[in-house]
Amino acid sequence: MRGMNFIIQIYEIQDPREAEVLVQLGVDHIGSVILSEDDWKREEIKEVVSVCREGKKKSSMIFLFQDMDTIKRTIEYYMPDIVHFCEYITNSIIERHIERQIELKSYFPFIQIMRSIPVPEKGRRMPLTIEEIKRFEPYTDIFLIDTYIEDEPVKGYIGITGRTCDWDIARNIVKELKRPVILGGGLNPENVYEAIRKVEPDGVDSCTGTNATDKEGIPIRFKKDINKVKKFIEGCRRYEREREKSKGST
Repeated sequence: MRGMNFIIQIYEIQDPREAEVLVQLGVDHIGSVILSEDDWKREEIKEVVSVCREGKKKSSMIFLFQDMDTIKRTIEYYMPDIVHFCEYITNSIIERHIERQIELKSYFPFIQIMRSIPVPEKGRRMPLTIEEIKRFEPYTDIFLIDTYIEDEPVKGYIGITGRTCDWDIARNIVKELKRPVILGGGLNPENVYEAIRKVEPDGVDSCTGTNATDKEGIPIRFKKDINKVKKFIEGCRRYEREREKSKGST
């Protein structure tokens, strides 16, 4: 951690009523997803952004499409605090993604850019080197570490696997980067405390691990289990309390 306020980020919030509850619970970043280039204008998601603004929390937004003109039009409609790029990246296309971030920042200098970093499960090969990741650093405000698997749930995008990444690799990335790094990837109320202790990120992110589940225990997209969110937050606060106590005793 870099001495900044610890960030608790929760995705995928499409309902303003859920956003209101998360704001009251103290969630710092509330993330929404625009699923389609053909259906990018959703009044309820615009209300989520308004709820965040009124509650002095940050709204974050992922676009599951690539057309820059549509992305710009979408940003103008919602005006989120953070635009989150989570496409799977390889060395051969890094420069193209950097150019897209530069272009977007030139149009919307007041918006922060978040970039997902693909980190595999333990025992798997890292798809990018730390030097390749650092190429994004001048053009990225916040990084998010998320679990990379070859058969992505959303083709071409990193995330919503419900599986943890290699925390040793994640810890090294946090140490190497100067920008804030949020840890995601399979975090839930049961493992978030240990994840923070192990990786020491600037914040944590949860999507699948705080979702409601159906009768078979399968997570339901876009629907939160508020009790899970409360326990997730408590795991974070527990670590913060212990950290402050440790600092006070030295």
